[in-house]
Amino acid sequence: MRRRDFIKLVSGTLVLSAGLARGQSYPSRPVRLVVGFPPGGTTDIVARVLGQWLSERLSAPFVIENRPGAGTNVATETVVRAPADGHTLLVVTPANAINTSFNDKLDFDFERDITPVASLIRSPYVLEVFPDFPAKTVSELIAYAKANPGKIDVASFGTGTASHLSAEMFKMMAGVQMQHVPYKGSAPMVTDLLGGQVQVAFDNLPASIEHIKAGRLRALAVTTAKRSETMPDVPTLGEFLPGYETSSWLAIGAPSKTPNEVIVTLNREINAGLIDPKVKAKLADLGATVLPGSPVDSARLIADETEKWRKVVSFAGLKSN
Repeated sequence: MRRRDFIKLVSGTLVLSAGLARGQSYPSRPVRLVVGFPPGGTTDIVARVLGQWLSERLSAPFVIENRPGAGTNVATETVVRAPADGHTLLVVTPANAINTSFNDKLDFDFERDITPVASLIRSPYVLEVFPDFPAKTVSELIAYAKANPGKIDVASFGTGTASHLSAEMFKMMAGVQMQHVPYKGSAPMVTDLLGGQVQVAFDNLPASIEHIKAGRLRALAVTTAKRSETMPDVPTLGEFLPGYETSSWLAIGAPSKTPNEVIVTLNREINAGLIDPKVKAKLADLGATVLPGSPVDSARLIADETEKWRKVVSFAGLKSN
């Protein structure tokens, strides 16, 4: 073997060994899973299920850190500014895909500064009302809204979130006027909806499903193209407004330049959790479908969703204040 070929072989082996060592030594301290919403919502619930799994698999605490505000941008910037070593991770939501076009005043570039690690789940949003609200179907809601323009409050779990844009799509396609009331997360929104402070909301199905099953909230429709297997009797909005479709999804992201070995380790362990019968059953009970796959699959999901929401933001003429 020629000397230079031998040196290349040895150098490559050393680089590979160093990479494997980094992957095997990860994590070396507690890992923060940063959530852009308050405790109690879907993102928080799924993050805690995942955090428990990863804590057990990787023998280090995965701690949920709730940092709500600015449509998840507070949480995102926290992760963007963190060291790129895999010890600070972001729970990515549709809000991140939306903000690339909805908010042009950010101090970071999500597509450049966050590296996709793994996809987690996809689930419907649910159009819901508190039980005393007079409309019991989507058709009745549209008729009531047209008879009372601007007098109905429709809540979302944040300006610029997919909950907000799902409501805007509904208003446009149904030709109704309703007053948007943003919250800093699903949990406080649902609290006010249960109390009748707001009348209508678009929420993640996992966050509201127990209230719906208990009769504390009334589900009028889900936003996906197909009915939810968890609530097959609830129609889709597309059955009333042909072409209507939105859905929620979650993924994990890390600061750009995070070592590939760490990304591979996290992706492997997250996928193992998504196919574990107990974890999968917990997520299915929430009305969610798991999305195991590679970091490339996750990047493709985020890119596709970013483009979809860019078109919605443009069509609606929406911009952050």
